[in-house]
Amino acid sequence: MGNLFWLTDEQMARLQPFFPKSHGKQRVDDRRVLSGIIFINRNGLRWRDAPAAYGPPKTLYNRWKRWSEMGVFARIFEGLAAEATDKTTIMIDATYLKAHRTASSLRSKKGDGGRLIGRTKGGMNTKLHAVTDTRGRPIRFFMTAGQVSDYTGAAALLSGLPKADWLLADRGYDADWFREALQDKGIKPCIPGRKSRGKPVKYDKRRYRRRNRIEIMFGRLKDWRRVATRYDRCPKVFLSAVTLAATVMFWL
Repeated sequence: MGNLFWLTDEQMARLQPFFPKSHGKQRVDDRRVLSGIIFINRNGLRWRDAPAAYGPPKTLYNRWKRWSEMGVFARIFEGLAAEATDKTTIMIDATYLKAHRTASSLRSKKGDGGRLIGRTKGGMNTKLHAVTDTRGRPIRFFMTAGQVSDYTGAAALLSGLPKADWLLADRGYDADWFREALQDKGIKPCIPGRKSRGKPVKYDKRRYRRRNRIEIMFGRLKDWRRVATRYDRCPKVFLSAVTLAATVMFWL
């Protein structure tokens, strides 16, 4: 019992405004169920292995599945991340997340957009693209198949970038169109040039050292076993695991 995770009253107060309204029969204790969902995701357990203190495993799974498909966990993350005030410097990067065979098995249904799992040198992977604030706290996520270029994630996240003075990124984001798009938004790029460039690109090396904060963020996210290894076939459900981990670790 002492090793179990429980949301505090203060944390529940911050989450409560994002909960969907219950219709008809009152929901089972939100604190108990959500604490159990967090415990399962953090430790990478099967739902049937949930400690008895969290209630029936089926209740946990049904709440997880239903709220994931409704986008509740994503809205919680977006709502709390919107409170970030330290955005003078933002960072963008991507990381690979290993896909378990249970996530990549069986064919996807027609019209579901695919599972966002691709084959790379390291096997079957999903790529997570992220934008963080100055302190390295995530404020935006985008998910693609593992073999997709970083440019695709950059293009998808571009329109949602907050107002900032600087954007830090590694040389994988060195593209003229991306630099020009940032400048149009009033953001100065701090991105080293690719080695293939004929003319070296000048950038603030001292400022660039702060980019390690987004690498640390990815490392902390992967401490959650259901994030480091993708078990969910549905991309929306897996993204819920990512946003739930980010919410608990950085915004609560």
